[in-house]
Amino acid sequence: MELRSSPLDDRHRELGANLTDFGGWHMPLDYGSVVGEHRNVREAVGAFDLSHLGTLRVTGFGAEAAVQRAFTNDATALRPGRAHYTLCLTSDGGIVDDLLVYRLSWGLFVVPNAANAAEVQAVLREAAGDDCHIADVKDDLACIAVQGPDSIDAVTAAGIDVGQLRYLDCEVLAMPAPGGSASGSADSGAPPEAGVLARSGYTGEHGYELFMPVETAPSLWDRIIEGGATPAGLGARDTLRLEMGYPLHGNDIGPSTSPVDAGLGWAVKPGTGFRGEAAYTDRKESGPQRRLRGLKVVGRGIPRAHCTVLRDDAAVGETTSGTFSPTLRVGVALAYLDPAVGLGETVHIDVRGRALAAEVVRPPFVDADPRA
Repeated sequence: MELRSSPLDDRHRELGANLTDFGGWHMPLDYGSVVGEHRNVREAVGAFDLSHLGTLRVTGFGAEAAVQRAFTNDATALRPGRAHYTLCLTSDGGIVDDLLVYRLSWGLFVVPNAANAAEVQAVLREAAGDDCHIADVKDDLACIAVQGPDSIDAVTAAGIDVGQLRYLDCEVLAMPAPGGSASGSADSGAPPEAGVLARSGYTGEHGYELFMPVETAPSLWDRIIEGGATPAGLGARDTLRLEMGYPLHGNDIGPSTSPVDAGLGWAVKPGTGFRGEAAYTDRKESGPQRRLRGLKVVGRGIPRAHCTVLRDDAAVGETTSGTFSPTLRVGVALAYLDPAVGLGETVHIDVRGRALAAEVVRPPFVDADPRA
């Protein structure tokens, strides 16, 4: 299958980005230094091209009911101008995808992971009635995420008024005219084609995600970079999310994973009639078969995915993600462990025959809060 290119592809190539295949797209892995880009986000501000993410527009009288049946969180509690994290499950309770749903004045905006967008759309269509319209607007919208403690300055300098947006607030994004500024409002009545502005992200830092028409993406990217943001690739996005303990679909969660084992029950609201609810309830009542925990390496060594975790020379689990933490300057990992393994215990990670001692912890590994 031919890889798709972002509307910002020429910008990435001009910046010397190392491009990689990600979810069927040519996307920037890094611009020369994953660690440097990571630190820019933690200490200042970075800009990510997330145009590969799925974008689905759900409208009509039955839009809320369709989202309620398709996903695990309570769509009826989602007020206009707010977003929430939710899951799409298989009928037997596995995780098809984790995603964000935004409620705007015109309807609901659903953003799944790139590799799972088609399946999430199929689940939505199965849940929808004749009074609901689902549109795949991937060809129409690009996405730029601006993340870091200085993100408000970079976005404002680009001509976007973020006002008093709180974490997980969202509004219609009206693109600024050259030399001007723009702002949006959740109840402005603006057409959905205008785009979406949200205070959300995947790094643990104060940040914004901007969905805009593809033809306006290059100029907005330029403004954001001129406003002080440093380009950052998917490599830094992965190390940033792992420092926060955010699960990555395909690594830490998937169709064979229950939200109960993954510790994602807070995003599941039983009684709302979502697909897979009976299976989820059964697993919750029986208790987790394993638990997703954080592992912080004691000393030197970098854990990777699919390493056996040992306690007293007996296997008690396996890592699902692992990396070097640029913030802590130690190795960190996520792993599914036997429920009997407690927080604070020391285990060993078998990395190619070398045993790395690690403390079992509850993420995040770093002191960061996107609500700040």
